[in-house]
Amino acid sequence: MLAVEACVAAYARKFGEDEEKWAVTALLHDFDWEIHPEAPDHPMKGEPILAERGVSEEIRRAILSHAHYSGVPRVSPLEKTLFACDELAGFLTACSYVKPGRSIHEVDVKSVRKKLKDKAFARNVNREDILSGASEMSVDLDQHIEFCLRAMQARAEELGLAGTAAAGQ
Repeated sequence: MLAVEACVAAYARKFGEDEEKWAVTALLHDFDWEIHPEAPDHPMKGEPILAERGVSEEIRRAILSHAHYSGVPRVSPLEKTLFACDELAGFLTACSYVKPGRSIHEVDVKSVRKKLKDKAFARNVNREDILSGASEMSVDLDQHIEFCLRAMQARAEELGLAGTAAAGQ
C-alpha cells in the first residue's frame, strides 16, 4: 500500500491537490483486504467501517470506485488517480524484485512494458486496469509508468525497494 501511496501523493503534488488527503486515501484503500479478500466483499464491507470511524465520504467514495464491481464510477481526479496507481504500483514493485539488485532504481519504462506483455509474470496483476487507469487519467501509459517509477524511486528506502549492494545504489 505504501507504493500506491507514493504514486498517489506524487500526483496530488503535481495536480496541486491535498497531498495528505490523497495519501490517506491510498493508505486506506485496501485496509480491509485481509479481512475480506474476495470480491465483492472488498471494499464493500470495509466502507461502513470507515464511515463509523469518521472517514469522509470523498475518501470512501474513491476507495469504492477503485473496484469495478462496486458500481461507483470514477469521476474525480482522486478516484481516477487511485485506480490508475493501484495495480501499477504493485507491478512496478514486482518488476524491482526480479532485477539483480532487487531495486526500483534498476527498473525503467522499457523493461516494464516488456514485463506487461509477459502474462506469466505477476499474473495476479490486472493489466487491463493498468491500461484503463492511464486512459481514464488521460495520461500516456509510458508517461504514467515513468511518473510512478520516479515517485517510488524517490521513496525507495521507505518502500523497501532500494535494493542490495549489488544494485550499485
